[in-house]
Amino acid sequence: MATKPTSPRSATARLASAKRPGVREQAAQTTRDNILRAATKVFARYGYEGGSVEKISLSAKSFDRMIYYYFGSKEGLFIEVLEDMYRRMNDAELELDLDLEQPVESLKEVIRFVVTYYSKNPEFITLLNTENLHRGKHISKSMRAREYSSPAIAIIQKLLESGVKKKVFRADISARNVYLLIAATGYFYISNRHTLSAFLGEDLQTPEALADWQAFITSTVLRTVMLNP
Repeated sequence: MATKPTSPRSATARLASAKRPGVREQAAQTTRDNILRAATKVFARYGYEGGSVEKISLSAKSFDRMIYYYFGSKEGLFIEVLEDMYRRMNDAELELDLDLEQPVESLKEVIRFVVTYYSKNPEFITLLNTENLHRGKHISKSMRAREYSSPAIAIIQKLLESGVKKKVFRADISARNVYLLIAATGYFYISNRHTLSAFLGEDLQTPEALADWQAFITSTVLRTVMLNP
């Protein structure tokens, strides 16, 4: 029996078919990303207990089985949500254009970044509050969480060392403590903004209020680290 000649069209079809695994991988990644984004919103809104697999799959326009396929369990998904939130903040911080020759101004930029990031990403704050209610039992199982805090502390360490060399910063201040001071003051304000607004009788979410608090944090940190504040 004679073999039917291969048409250009069938050759093109075979080439397209050869590329399909890449297309499938992209589709799989898209599905995974959609689930992760949906889970972030659902966990932020309903907490860990209320953020059911059913709610997440519905929000992601996916299926419950896909969550188990990609993340193993609801807890596995929650851990990846926390890791993703830390990673995104870490990536954004690494994009800061800091000048080690200008340690004071660069430290101000780090403070501005942290306060602004918290205010623009309230889901991050909500998810951290949820995890702290669980005494950190989920994030403690993460293999990546510590990686995301290290660069932030390393950046501050370099700025402090530069400031010491230029005789503008104290030499007895640890980068860890400066990091905690910035994170604590920025986090507390945003985390408790609703109750504090009611308690103080003023809206702490206005641009003016946020700018005032950022200026206060900056002044506090500089007074702590500078030789002659």
